[in-house]
Amino acid sequence: MAAAHEIGPFFDDFAVGDVIEPLPAVTVTEADNVVYRAITGDQNRLASDAALFYDVSHRSALVNPGLVMQYSIGQTTNATRRVIANLYYRSVRILRPVFVGQRLTTSTTVLGLRDASPKGSLQRGKVWLGVFSESDDGPVATYERCALLPARSLEPLGHDNHIPGPTSPTPLEQLAPLVPDWDLSSLEPTEWPVAEERLDPLRDHIDLAPALARLTFNQAAVHRDAHASPSSRRLVYGGHVQALAQASLTRLVPGFATVVAWDGCDHLGPAHEDDLVEFRHTLVEREPAGSGELLRFECRGAVVDADGALTDILHWTPVVWAR
Repeated sequence: MAAAHEIGPFFDDFAVGDVIEPLPAVTVTEADNVVYRAITGDQNRLASDAALFYDVSHRSALVNPGLVMQYSIGQTTNATRRVIANLYYRSVRILRPVFVGQRLTTSTTVLGLRDASPKGSLQRGKVWLGVFSESDDGPVATYERCALLPARSLEPLGHDNHIPGPTSPTPLEQLAPLVPDWDLSSLEPTEWPVAEERLDPLRDHIDLAPALARLTFNQAAVHRDAHASPSSRRLVYGGHVQALAQASLTRLVPGFATVVAWDGCDHLGPAHEDDLVEFRHTLVEREPAGSGELLRFECRGAVVDADGALTDILHWTPVVWAR
């Protein structure tokens, strides 16, 4: 692997089974919640209203579950400083909530390598990473992500590991054990028919993208330096678009409590600073769980161009626990 003073590893530098050198642990504070809210507009009431959260859980202040995932992803990026694009996430399980003042650490292991099609003379490859995050209370999140990286070699490297694509959704009843022991009766019930798509009327623009990358220790050069980007514009971290999608969902689901899983998250196209984005959400299914319901959504995000035309850039399928 690359030394700390180098920008980061090429595709050639990985081997299956490598454990990536970890980035610093972080003790998450209320200030982190505030900065995350300023960047994304996330309206998760349990993360913003400590008194309400205490009534619901009898616990101290909650770290926004979206921020937990952004920190976890950021802590994996020693592996992907040279990333061309992050392609997708799979099998995300958010195992427990994180509370303000707790310490979050993440470990990353290389699960598979596969040559990708070259771009001109540039050889490229897919790196399949397994991620495990924990806090003071134990395991917090497990998931897998796939990144596209450049190779140093001018010839194909011959890696051909199977790297999974989309996976079948886990039945909601199997996710019920991930639901916290909270009383959601004070939250607003979710009135949303299954199969109905709702468009968020509040479009948003992407800004403060480097701030989110820096906040979460994201090391990918393409999110800091336009010269490192495949285009002439600095590439926005795909998780930033997902964070805006989650913020959109909190506006449309006032009884939103937390997220327990993602079936997947696919970055369908690039996003750049100042892009205008629009989100639409479809409720796929619902299942009673604890004092609320598990709601599986299909969320799509699109960039809106100057003529009003839409280009999809995000397909995210979260499982939300809500009243």
